[in-house]
This record gives sequence, structure tokens and C-alpha cells, in this order.
Amino acid sequence: MTSSTSTMNDNSNHSARQGCCGLGSKANWSGINIAAMVVGFVLFWPLGLFMLYWILTGRNVLDMRAELSDKWQQWKNGGSSKAGGIDNEVFNEYQQTQYDRIREIKEEIKSRARRFAEFRSNAKRRADEEEFRRFMDDNPS
Repeated sequence: MTSSTSTMNDNSNHSARQGCCGLGSKANWSGINIAAMVVGFVLFWPLGLFMLYWILTGRNVLDMRAELSDKWQQWKNGGSSKAGGIDNEVFNEYQQTQYDRIREIKEEIKSRARRFAEFRSNAKRRADEEEFRRFMDDNPS
């Protein structure tokens, strides 16, 4: 009898640790998620409740826009999970290849922008060093 009691206590402790509806263990309580939830409650309380649900399911608020856009497209296309409702496997592979290529191009553009920003920063630093060196040459004391 003690073993069944201890098993029940273990199960109740486990469910208490999980939180409401078993969602607590997956919850994503990052700073931006909490801030978005608070802003949601301030602007419109149902929005805050939706944000709370989103966080409790372990999702990130930053991913919300893409997921909601995908759901909207699925709903708009009559519930088809394929992009554009195409059931042609070869076309879908081609389309995915093109999406991957676009993603690679975007990453390359971001990389080049980051390298250019570093180049500009270094060029400004070199110009500042040159200006300081000229100042020191003109005013030795």
C-alpha cells in the first residue's frame, strides 16, 4: 500500500511541476516573450492571453509572424499544406531548391553587409589614427 501511495505522490508532484495543462515544462520565458505578453495585455487583453498561450507552448514570440503567415496561407488556399496547393512532387522539390537558393543569397548579402560595416569601421579608425598622428606631429609638446 505504501508503494501505490508513493507512486501517486510522485505522479502528483510531476503534474504540479509541469504546471497548468502540462505546459509548464515547455514554457519559453525569455525576456522578449514576457515583454511581448505584457504589451499584449496592455493593448488588448485577448492578445495578452494569446501571447501567454504561445509562451506556455514553448514557442518564441519572434517566430509568431512566420507561423501565423503560414497558417493564413494554408487557410487561404483551402487548407492545403503545400505552398500554392501543388501536389506535384518534382515541382515542390524545385520550389524548395529555389527557396533554399534565395535563403543562401540573403545570408550572403547579410554577410557582405556585415563585412562592409567592419571595413568602414576600420577605415574610420585608420583615418582617425592618421588625423591624430598629424596633430601630434604639428604639436610635439
